[in-house]
Amino acid sequence: MSRLKRNRNIDDLVNAIEAVKSKCQCSLSEQDLTVLNDAIARLRPLKSRKGLTDKHLKQEVEKIVEVILVYFLPTRNQSSI
Repeated sequence: MSRLKRNRNIDDLVNAIEAVKSKCQCSLSEQDLTVLNDAIARLRPLKSRKGLTDKHLKQEVEKIVEVILVYFLPTRNQSSI
């Protein structure tokens, strides 16, 4: 994947998380916002990280998505993630 496309994908994911924050701000708790802000904080450095392969990017994004899912879907069996 080209660096431009990779950065665009990261930006799209950050924008989606920001949209959730802005559209649901009344129903999000402080802890919800912390999880979302942490996800954004972990995504942004990936854009400038040198030597990042597609495999490593995928692993990093999977970790971030897993944290979000585990937090927002606590009743879901974690072994199915």
